[in-house]
Amino acid sequence: MVPAAAPPVAVTGVLARSSHPAPEYRLGVRLDTPLNQLDPPHRLSAARLAAFGRLDINTVTDLIKHLPARYERIEAESSIIELKEGQIGRATGEITATRFSGGKGGRFSKSGRFEAVLLDHTGRLDLVWFNQPHMVHRILPGMRLRAQGKVARYGVGLQIVNPVIEPVRGTEPEHPVEPVTEGQTGATLRPVYPAVDGLPSATIQKFIAGILPLVVDQIEDHLPAEYRQARSLPLLSEAYRMAHAPSDEGQHVEARRRLAFDELLLLQLGVFLRREQVLRGTSAPVLGWNQTIDQRIRARFGFALTPDQDSVVIEIAADLQTPAPANRLLQGDVGSGKTVVALYAMLMAVAAGRQAALMAPTEILAEQHFRSISDALQGSKVRVALLTGSMSDRERAERFSGLACGDIDIAIGTHALIGQSVRFASLAVAVIDEQHRFGVHQRAGLRGKSGTDDRGRPMTPHTIVMTATPIPRTLALTLFGDLDVSTIRHLPPGRTPVITRWVQPAQSGEVYTWLRTRLDAGDQAFVVVPAIDAGASTAGEGGDAELNDLRTVHARLEAGELAGKRLAVLHGRLSAHTRDAVMSRFRSGQIDCLIATTVIEVGVDVPNATVMVIEHADQFGLAQLHQLRGRVGRGAKQSVCVLMGDASNPDAEARLRTMVATTDGFELAEKDLELRGPGEVFGARQAGAPSLLVADLMRDRDLLSLARRDAQAWIERSPSLGTPKESLLRKRLMQQHGRWLGLADVG
Repeated sequence: MVPAAAPPVAVTGVLARSSHPAPEYRLGVRLDTPLNQLDPPHRLSAARLAAFGRLDINTVTDLIKHLPARYERIEAESSIIELKEGQIGRATGEITATRFSGGKGGRFSKSGRFEAVLLDHTGRLDLVWFNQPHMVHRILPGMRLRAQGKVARYGVGLQIVNPVIEPVRGTEPEHPVEPVTEGQTGATLRPVYPAVDGLPSATIQKFIAGILPLVVDQIEDHLPAEYRQARSLPLLSEAYRMAHAPSDEGQHVEARRRLAFDELLLLQLGVFLRREQVLRGTSAPVLGWNQTIDQRIRARFGFALTPDQDSVVIEIAADLQTPAPANRLLQGDVGSGKTVVALYAMLMAVAAGRQAALMAPTEILAEQHFRSISDALQGSKVRVALLTGSMSDRERAERFSGLACGDIDIAIGTHALIGQSVRFASLAVAVIDEQHRFGVHQRAGLRGKSGTDDRGRPMTPHTIVMTATPIPRTLALTLFGDLDVSTIRHLPPGRTPVITRWVQPAQSGEVYTWLRTRLDAGDQAFVVVPAIDAGASTAGEGGDAELNDLRTVHARLEAGELAGKRLAVLHGRLSAHTRDAVMSRFRSGQIDCLIATTVIEVGVDVPNATVMVIEHADQFGLAQLHQLRGRVGRGAKQSVCVLMGDASNPDAEARLRTMVATTDGFELAEKDLELRGPGEVFGARQAGAPSLLVADLMRDRDLLSLARRDAQAWIERSPSLGTPKESLLRKRLMQQHGRWLGLADVG
């Protein structure tokens, strides 16, 4: 068996020709032919059509795009007596006996051992499957089978565990001869496809093998011949042929490279095309900046900026002094001081007589920003207002009026800021915090709030998006490739690194007894649980019957290890007024320990809180664990984060060990990408951003760099991809990425 070529994949873009006259193809099969309209000999039964439908395969194009998940090496066949221990072998014979044993619950148990005896004219081979009781109905005495797998010696005989099998019709020869060409070892490759019940891989392979030759020449390439030749890329049609029917390993590797590069190139072209449209189609307010403005802004902070903050401020100030809309990603670890840099940019807008807005994903985070920014601007003439969805109609109307007439200088809020009723008098700077929680269209929502310039062009505010979840470079170049990236790497002085410990749930009593000693010494603490109620399920704060829930933990600690201490709970079901009251008491030291869900993941800054206990830590991802840990260690006191959790699987163990080993968010982000893959880390959050189905960002970094360089040069040379030769490329780009990137000609 050869290494997997890719996960279950589909190929970027449509395959059919664009507006060219349609020639007559054999048997009338075309790429756009629905599977239910195929004529004999390719006509499918209703059951087969339904099975293909479960794989989202409804047309011939869908079928060709359904690429193998991996490839198996088909070894040259031999008789059973010729099989060699320790090697991959392949033999054909008759099943003479079967047996199922060892499972609890009898014949239909999900565990156990199924055995079948395969005989040919030379000897016996035992076939064994573990925990696959369905084989009882699939393999019966009297059947002729071909089996392949690693041969092992068991007692005096030979056996293969979990072999690959296929039925042999009576008309097939006992020992079919495999075609062997010079340089081969007698092995060929068989594609293995993602399959469903009722539609095994072998059936898909046979069907594609019959259809592919009829349509492969219809696949038109969107890349010019000279471009392909310079980068050693095969024709698109040839790439599909080699992917479905490779004659050797080199062919499917070459096919995968072309198809992966296509994905990355189309994505990068979309990113640069979007950037070009924003720069050419809109303008932003030009904000003045000089030494006097700089000194006045810095005076509001009461502390010196770090070197990292200084360098980022210079980058952003340069952005804001031009009519080209800034589009900058500001990333930094938890507690690195991103909000101060964002406030600097917002105050540049205020100094120019314009408005600024800061949008946060949760009300708690918006309230935290409102409070900290109001404190920093206390005594100034800057007017700051909070706008969230939970406000009363009267409060909301007052905010709308203040924004529209310019009475509010800085608006801080949730997605309520991008509501249709919200109008700004002159929005110049938009800051979006924890940007990965917003989709592209939500980020773009603030861009329509600035009116038009003197030439009638839509005005776009300068946009700064912030994240405390550092983004690996490969993801920054793909999902956020249209952004300029600024990074704050180092924490402000006076912060002591958090010590992280991982303990088993059985040690919870010791943990909470130790926690009491910290509370006795005057410190405060967080206890985080994954659920509000046992068995409930509520928007990320739900529960599971087997998880310790918030109410159970609160009752236990109140009656047990933390009896007599001032405890309180915090979760997303509480009203904004109640949440604010609880946080106010916690900040002022009136609460010793806050028992909460992940609602405190971001935006909570209490320097006296020095202990974070996370129950069921194995249930959380690395990024979330790191964010939660970032709620402590906000001051000079030594802080501790205790992770209580089982190593329920290898990935959970890897996450917990990584958390103990490092507090560096950038290192954790790379590990998270390695463990979960880009689709899991960010794909679901990007409001429709398509997954990379062929390309692998960890494996294809060189391809990504090449695609990015080529895309940038291509858009500089042809800013709209508007030439006749580029029409098919543009069409496929728009179909794949136009909608989620918000490109101009998407209907």
